[in-house]
Amino acid sequence: MLRAFILMAILHSVPVFSQKQIVNQYHGWYMYFGNHQLTDKFSIHTEYQWRRADWITAWQQSLLRLGVDYRISEAVMVTLGYGHIVTWPYGEQPVPEKFTEHRLWQNLILTQRQGRFYFNHRFRPEQRWLQGNGVGEPDDYVYRNRIRYRFLINYPLNKKEMGPETWFVSVYDEVFIQFGPNFDRNYLDQNRLYGAFGYQFSPQGNVQLGYMQQFIVKADALKAERNHTLQLALTYHFDFRAKTNQP
Repeated sequence: MLRAFILMAILHSVPVFSQKQIVNQYHGWYMYFGNHQLTDKFSIHTEYQWRRADWITAWQQSLLRLGVDYRISEAVMVTLGYGHIVTWPYGEQPVPEKFTEHRLWQNLILTQRQGRFYFNHRFRPEQRWLQGNGVGEPDDYVYRNRIRYRFLINYPLNKKEMGPETWFVSVYDEVFIQFGPNFDRNYLDQNRLYGAFGYQFSPQGNVQLGYMQQFIVKADALKAERNHTLQLALTYHFDFRAKTNQP
């Protein structure tokens, strides 16, 4: 089913490739992520991404996400969250004006391990309210649906498993598919291909430095961006569970 959905998206996006109106641009994303434990089952997701165009010189986006996680088992976690996103005109195919997006999102994350490989599958439906339908013109907000699937692999380099003082590599691919009302051309909204080196400095935190190629199909399905993006990310999880005193 997932493969058929992605194939349909690519087929509906053929005009992008045939017209060849693809621009290459260079960005920098500087990010923080955290899932802060409240109980053994519940945690709070916090995230901020400072997305810059021309590496760091101009705004691309400001993205804030908050959510509540519930861990069903060691391998399964679900999240319900809200996102506030502001997008600025940038690059060679800019929107006319800055615009705001309010977003509800849900996660289903499945994790597994095979030897030294750590696998992560993330399914994320999104319900989006875009100011002026994402082009920044009127004050009215237009509703859209999107679903994302990301397959991620982490691999420790200097140890057999992830833990403190571990160097690792991380790679993923994520596809974004639009559906429902208020769009009619670009089912394939985005694709992101990512690779990074990381260092886990404690059980709670790691840093990563990586490269992402972000491919964005514009609303007319005739223009597209290939954004070469430097990513610097800090992940740190606080644990707010009550500590019991041992006798």
